[in-house]
Amino acid sequence: MTETANARKIAFASFVRRALDEARATRAWSGTEVSRRTGVSRQTINRWVRGDWASDPEAERVVAFCEGLGLSPATAFTALGWERNTAPRSAPTPPPMDPDVEALLRRLVDPDVSDAEKFHIRETIRYLAYRPTLPVDVRKRGKQAG
Repeated sequence: MTETANARKIAFASFVRRALDEARATRAWSGTEVSRRTGVSRQTINRWVRGDWASDPEAERVVAFCEGLGLSPATAFTALGWERNTAPRSAPTPPPMDPDVEALLRRLVDPDVSDAEKFHIRETIRYLAYRPTLPVDVRKRGKQAG
């Protein structure tokens, strides 16, 4: 492997690692959640982090990874030593956010909120996000009883 190819792998691995760390810290996303939101498999992301790839990553996967995390693909392309002359795809407009969720997100980035409180918020969100959904018939019975 050439020194340039190795440097590109290290630079891209560093970019991916920073993106994952940011997703964990600010959004409390696990590796599985990053994979789900970006459409890039965990195995592929892990290979990128290790710099364990024989040929360059597919541009479409790099773009999907970046867009799923709200990052500019240009940064990834720079790490890979690519020049990108085509215009990036426009990201779809996200649906409006619930005001309560916005309030929680503001608290998570507020420097006056303690780390313990932020941890509690993240843990509660994680619990709610991954708890099993009740079957529809159970929910209907609960409404009829009330």
